[in-house]
Amino acid sequence: MGKLGISIYPERSTFEDDKAYLDLAHKYGFKRVFTSLLQVSEGKEKVLADFKECVMYANSLGFEVMVDINPALFDQLGISYDNLAFFDEMGAYGVRLDLGFTGAEEAKMTRNPYGIKIEINMSSGTKYVDNIMSYSPNVANLLGSHNFYPHRYSGLGYEHFINCSKQFTKYRINTMAFVNSQVATFGPWPTQDGLCSLEAHRDLEVATQVKHLLLTGLIDDISVGNAYASEAELKAMSEAFFADYPSIKVDVAADITADERTVLFENLHSYRGDRSEYILRSTMTRIIYQDRPFPAHNTVDMKKGDVLIDNAGYGQYKGETQIALQAMKNDGRVNVVGQIAADELFLLDFLQPWSSFKLIEK
Repeated sequence: MGKLGISIYPERSTFEDDKAYLDLAHKYGFKRVFTSLLQVSEGKEKVLADFKECVMYANSLGFEVMVDINPALFDQLGISYDNLAFFDEMGAYGVRLDLGFTGAEEAKMTRNPYGIKIEINMSSGTKYVDNIMSYSPNVANLLGSHNFYPHRYSGLGYEHFINCSKQFTKYRINTMAFVNSQVATFGPWPTQDGLCSLEAHRDLEVATQVKHLLLTGLIDDISVGNAYASEAELKAMSEAFFADYPSIKVDVAADITADERTVLFENLHSYRGDRSEYILRSTMTRIIYQDRPFPAHNTVDMKKGDVLIDNAGYGQYKGETQIALQAMKNDGRVNVVGQIAADELFLLDFLQPWSSFKLIEK
């Protein structure tokens, strides 16, 4: 089972605020913490003192703390890639290499005596992970995570994201990506327009971002990159991440009936396997509700994302639930009862035949 995570930046906040945030995330089942040493300028003792209090408190709640570093930081702190005692002393679960070495060093780091995990950057699109694998790392201690991007329009494109992720899943390496809180105000650097891995996610509700990453089938863990996400966001992330089935938001039509509302929102829908290019069919509702009348109303022409229920004019199909996959004419036998919410319309493309899903009212 994958894990949810948050990010904390002790040098830009207070221990009291971080502690409260950790408590809140723990309440909703979060397990990972990301933090960064990349912007630290003081010596080793000061770094340890500032971070250790936060890390130890996170550990006491059962979090796994990942610390972002790069080769220059090893020199700055006077430590070496072949001795990770500094991070063990800090209480870190693992270190994330924002910039890597040559492959041999990473492989050696995975065999450290402390069992510290080594998380490598998934977003470069090079043969980096293949190179590390050629040096026989301990794969149990090797993890991958995508970057996050503070600058608007600089985040990953979807195809690149997929290609990079597949480089890791082929080795069964645990994968992680960042999502963006819409209320959080800071990250590790002074300027940020949110902190997400995929550019397309930047302005979406955080639960929608989570659903999308899960539907790709390529991401194990999901962390919110900026701080602090609201309690409502953490709760929504948790509900989306731990749900048995994906859910998609629907804007209901003004004249939706009580029976139609029941059909949409009180059933688990199943995408019929013999797929059509025009409609996604959830056929069981016509059997479950065959005794309901479903009179004709709102029989307007259909467009992609419209949520449909066949009315009494369609005979044995009466009560069947469908989602329009493209524009279609309506001959009066189909009630348009809602529309997939605009910000989740793209999720339709990720539902697979024979998969099950829920519809939820926006």
